Amino acid sequence: MIKSKLPEVSTTIFTIMSKLAAENNAINLAQGFPDFDADPKLINQLNYYASNHFNQYAPMFGVEKLRELLAEKYNTLYSCNYDFQDEINITSGASQAIFNVISTLIHPNDEVIIFEPAYDLYQPTVELFGGKIVPIELKYPDYKIDFNELNQKITSKTKLIIVNNPNNPTGRVLTEDDLKSFEKIITNNDCYLLADEVYEHITFDNKKHKSFTQLTTIKDKVFVVGSFGKLFHITGWKIGYILAEKELMIEFRKCHQFNTFSTHTPSQHAIADYLENPENYLYLNDFFQHKRDLFINNLSSTKFNILPCEGTYFLNANYSAISNLSDNEFATLLTKEYKVATIPVSAFYKNKIDNHVIRFCFAKKDETLLKAIEYLNKL
Repeated sequence: MIKSKLPEVSTTIFTIMSKLAAENNAINLAQGFPDFDADPKLINQLNYYASNHFNQYAPMFGVEKLRELLAEKYNTLYSCNYDFQDEINITSGASQAIFNVISTLIHPNDEVIIFEPAYDLYQPTVELFGGKIVPIELKYPDYKIDFNELNQKITSKTKLIIVNNPNNPTGRVLTEDDLKSFEKIITNNDCYLLADEVYEHITFDNKKHKSFTQLTTIKDKVFVVGSFGKLFHITGWKIGYILAEKELMIEFRKCHQFNTFSTHTPSQHAIADYLENPENYLYLNDFFQHKRDLFINNLSSTKFNILPCEGTYFLNANYSAISNLSDNEFATLLTKEYKVATIPVSAFYKNKIDNHVIRFCFAKKDETLLKAIEYLNKL
């Protein structure tokens, strides 16, 4: 009998709700993936490279052209300087990059601070390496970081702080003052920061993404993770990347090389070609703001209380005016009886805090969103 290293971990809520959606022929607004295709130009480039002998191992660091273009992109957008050879690495998805940062840093009994509701990868990965999660609750409905509480939670055992910006599932975006607060805290403490920035180009209402790469004074303590899957609607390709100061990257690559070693070769070449045109990502916020606004405007006809969405392609809503069921029960009812699958937000809390909030993914075709609204109006 195997002695489980993660005895409290079961099937993720995303798998559960997607399976339930399939079984009930429901519209899947639960799992965070688009139901529309990527740009045909990108697909054509993938086909080109796969058909022209670019099918062997890529360099462990990633295809050079792709890393060069990432260095240019971050320098242009955030006035930071990351060397493409020693400080940028391509990974097999952002999740793999996050996993490897934690495997690089965390020893038994190290403490890791996360902000809840939090992406469900963080906690089990920390525990897998013997670390201890120290959660800080982002209070409903504002979900703002209490930096006084953060200061109080930091101890001599704190090794890492993980922050997701823009935040999934709350849809909140950090301000410049927030980043300055983090900068001060990291400067004054002997710990590192992992910035999960996979939704960096999906911000709304003229809010600009503030990247932790801008905090040059603490570059030697910060890992920044990004995702091409989120950027170009290719989540199934599982291509991500990480930026980190040279000495940090040396340690990261020690773990990375024994995990995936390298990442899918033709995909990297195709993405590199596509990344040459900044218009392919600079207007992504406009594309998703249309979908957010379409969904919000039509959802207003229901009794849902819509919470602010400043970024990501997720929208939260309180259903207290509709039902007294727990969020798990309500999400299940919604899927089975009303044919719309969502995620209960209690799944993002270690202690399953239930504020009667569910999360919708609006990275869908307009007709998919309107059909979901039609079903939700039957509530």
